Amino acid sequence: MPRNIWSGAISFGLVTVPITVASATEDHSIRFHQYHLEDMGRVRVRKYCEIEDREVDQGEIGKGYQLTKEQVIPISDEELRDLPLPTAKAIEIVAFVPLESVDPLKIGEGYYLAPSGQVAAKPYKLLRMALDRSSKVAVAKYAWSGRERLGLLRVRDDVIVLHAMRWPDEIRSPEELLPPPVELSDEEIDGALALLDTMTREDLEGEEFQDTYTEALAQIIDAKREHREPPKLQEPEAKPGQIVDLMAALNESVQKARASRGEDADVHELPKKKTAKKQPAKKAAAKKTTKKAAAKKTSGRRPRSA
Repeated sequence: MPRNIWSGAISFGLVTVPITVASATEDHSIRFHQYHLEDMGRVRVRKYCEIEDREVDQGEIGKGYQLTKEQVIPISDEELRDLPLPTAKAIEIVAFVPLESVDPLKIGEGYYLAPSGQVAAKPYKLLRMALDRSSKVAVAKYAWSGRERLGLLRVRDDVIVLHAMRWPDEIRSPEELLPPPVELSDEEIDGALALLDTMTREDLEGEEFQDTYTEALAQIIDAKREHREPPKLQEPEAKPGQIVDLMAALNESVQKARASRGEDADVHELPKKKTAKKQPAKKAAAKKTTKKAAAKKTSGRRPRSA
C-alpha cells in the first residue's frame, strides 16, 4: 500500500471528514544516475555555501525568499506549516460543478482520500454518495508543501479522489498558436467522423496502451547485465508516399484502423468532394440584357469572403 503523505480533513459547510491522503498513481519509469565514464564512479551534486566556500549538510539548509540582490528573507518549515489559512489543516470545498465544465488542462496528479478512523466513516460515505448521485465534482482549496492549491474531488470505485488543479492564471492562452484560417468541406468532416467511429472503443486496455519505451529500455539493461547483444531495432514498415489528398488519407486511415482491429478492411469509399456540375451554355439570345439591368445586377453583388 502507498504511504500516507498528508492527514487532515475535508470540510464542506459544517461537515468535517477526517482523512488520510495517499498517492493514487505510480511512476514506473527507469531512471538514471550520472557516472564518470572512465571508472564508473558516481557523480553527485554537492551543496556548497557561497559565503563560507564549504560543503554543507542537509541539516544546515533551509528555505529563503530573495527580496533583493543583497537581502534574503528566511522562511522556516514551522512558519509554512502554521500559516494562518483555513486550508492549512483541511481540504475546504468551495463549490460543486459538473465535471464537463472543468478544463482537463487544469487537472493534475491524483490522490486517494481515505477516512481516518471510525468517526470519519459516516460523513465520508455521505460526501461520496452525494458526489456520486449528483454527477458533480467538488472544487476545493488546500495547502500543502508551502503553497495553497486548487483541487477537484470525485468518486472512483467508492473512494474519493483528489486531483491537484492549476489556478486559472497558470493556464496560458493558445491564441498565438492558432493555425491560419482554412476551409473544410462537409465531406472531409464526415470522413474524419467515420475515422473517429472506427477508432472508438469502450476502454483503454490492450497493448496499444503499454509503455513500450520502458520495456525496450529494460531489455537493453538485461542484455548488458548478461553480457549479450541488446535486441535490434525492428525496421518499420515502409511508409507510402505522402498523401496530399485529405479524403484519400482519411479513407486509407479508416481501412488501416479496421484491419488493426481484425475487422473487414474492405470499406466503402468515403464521400468524395463534390464538384459543381458544369451548366450547359445558354443561347446567346438569353444572355442579352440591357446595360441598365446589368448595372443594377452588378451593384447588388456581395463581396467574396476571404
